[in-house]
Amino acid sequence: MKILLLGKGGQVGWELQRALAPLGELVALDHDRSHNPQGLHGDFSQPERLAETVAAVRPDVIVNAAAHTAVDRAESEPELARALNATSPGVLARCAAETGAWLLHYSTDYVFDGSGSAARDEDAPTAPLSVYGRTKLEGEQLIRASGCRHLILRTSWVYGARGGNFAKTMLRLAAERDRLTVIDDQIGAPTGADLLADLSAHLLRQVRQQPELGGTYHAVAAGEVSWHGYASFVIDWARRHGRELRVQAIDAVPTSAFPTPAQRPHNSRLSTARLQAAFGLVLPPWQQGVERMLAEVLG
Repeated sequence: MKILLLGKGGQVGWELQRALAPLGELVALDHDRSHNPQGLHGDFSQPERLAETVAAVRPDVIVNAAAHTAVDRAESEPELARALNATSPGVLARCAAETGAWLLHYSTDYVFDGSGSAARDEDAPTAPLSVYGRTKLEGEQLIRASGCRHLILRTSWVYGARGGNFAKTMLRLAAERDRLTVIDDQIGAPTGADLLADLSAHLLRQVRQQPELGGTYHAVAAGEVSWHGYASFVIDWARRHGRELRVQAIDAVPTSAFPTPAQRPHNSRLSTARLQAAFGLVLPPWQQGVERMLAEVLG
């Protein structure tokens, strides 16, 4: 099996390089051509060039881990967000349909409006609140309309040990300040890039043998927490493992305390029942992945 991975430099892309390598020949590309083998094109801001890359590589599987994920910045650059999140995935989908390749694509809880408190399943009505959410939803729609064999994994609150993340930011601020204020009315499940990568490898192996399992799934760690609860968990864990921190109080505040250009969903809960039933999986609790990440970054 030959796999074309796009977006290798991101948190999920970095972990995918590890998880996908045992499945076959892996060609992993970055947006910068100078970092790619044979100078292959992987820049999603130029969608027309991606078809050339697919034709040159001739993969059996295309894995798209590239996206415009700067949620607030997308509000001021909607055309770029659309090129990265919708137009380019649509090009990949057409290429996959023409060649018979599988396409694995990552989407987001931002395709929903975040109302209520129930976990959304895959068939729940979509109603994105932001440019980011709308362009990610359009990307999903273009993939489905292409007729290609595909897996779309919607996820949320993704973090990785490599690069910046919410937990690292909280630990830095906790070392500098006596008091923190953290939002408590947005609820979701912190999901490790390593978990997503391992799930992806498992799913790809299985759908190659059972094509009828293709489609859209929700893929997040088990459980739920607010950003305030997440921050409290991280700081408590760090203290219990010997990290000296200055912070004495973590105040819970509503989303309105931190106005942003893009509106965030309050309810990011996603039901993973369909994924677990279809593939015989158990999703680990979010705490397990966060503890593993903290152990790695704190040494």
